Amino acid sequence: MGGVTPEEIRRAKEMDLLTYLRNFEPQELVHLGGGSYCTKTHDSLKISNGMWMWFSRGFGGRSALDYLIKVKEHSFVEAVNIINGQEIERISPVFSCQKPEEKRLLLPKKNTDNSRITKYLSERGVDMKIISYCIKKGLIYESLPHHNVIFLGFDDKKTARYAAYRATNGMKILGDAAGSDKKYCFNIMNGKNKTIHVFESAIDLLSYATILKKQGKNWEEENLISLAGVYGKRKDGTVKVPVALQRILSSDEKIRELRLHFDNDKAGRIAAESIKATLGKEYKIRDEPPPKGKDFNDYLCICLRIKRQRTQERGRENER
Repeated sequence: MGGVTPEEIRRAKEMDLLTYLRNFEPQELVHLGGGSYCTKTHDSLKISNGMWMWFSRGFGGRSALDYLIKVKEHSFVEAVNIINGQEIERISPVFSCQKPEEKRLLLPKKNTDNSRITKYLSERGVDMKIISYCIKKGLIYESLPHHNVIFLGFDDKKTARYAAYRATNGMKILGDAAGSDKKYCFNIMNGKNKTIHVFESAIDLLSYATILKKQGKNWEEENLISLAGVYGKRKDGTVKVPVALQRILSSDEKIRELRLHFDNDKAGRIAAESIKATLGKEYKIRDEPPPKGKDFNDYLCICLRIKRQRTQERGRENER
């Protein structure tokens, strides 16, 4: 195959991936909602705000040229010619994708007040003003009949799509409410900051916010997200990026730095290293586990000299 001219290269570099797929591979384009898309072949390859990211492989780009070279494995010359239409024989029919049925979240009933969850969270060191903020914003509430603390996550339409529960009676009863969608895990987002702080659980997020407040920092200026658990490497060596993190990164192009605050245990350390290896080429990533203790609530309790009682183990069970 012959070479390509500087003008052909310039034209090829100007085409973004969404425009390319709409014109040349419409059967590959799957609309996720709003301005976000993925491809039929690779559902972890997300397109949004003029950029694309292949989360399961840990790389991305801006242009269609990047996509053809990195994902489709064409040579540079082949990719330029494809974009300029020289090797396109036909345009396939548009792929019609049935919109997946949304999960129906079954939320537990609300108690008439939030006294038990306020007492529980404050006894674990969480600042009272932060607790009040979360209650006022509808991010947490006390359930009936169990009086668990419920941590909510919302979609872009402010509809609750996720709920985690945790017992307040000294038992280790925790899990996700039936119908929860982990893409929308509990978070407190500023929307303007280029950095996002990532936690395994909601209570670690609130504990870190408390630490910032006690240091005289404005915790409300930060982007804070919990993941409802983390993942290690698959058997084939690839890494699953938690879906909540995928959603945030694909929908907010301002995010350029991740600060990982995972637990000081084997699972937390493996997850942090895996995410660094997967997303490290696209984002600045800092691994910042708690300086002491297993997790950030442990560390907060150590700082406040609160003797944290170990809860009795119970299996995970859905809040009904």
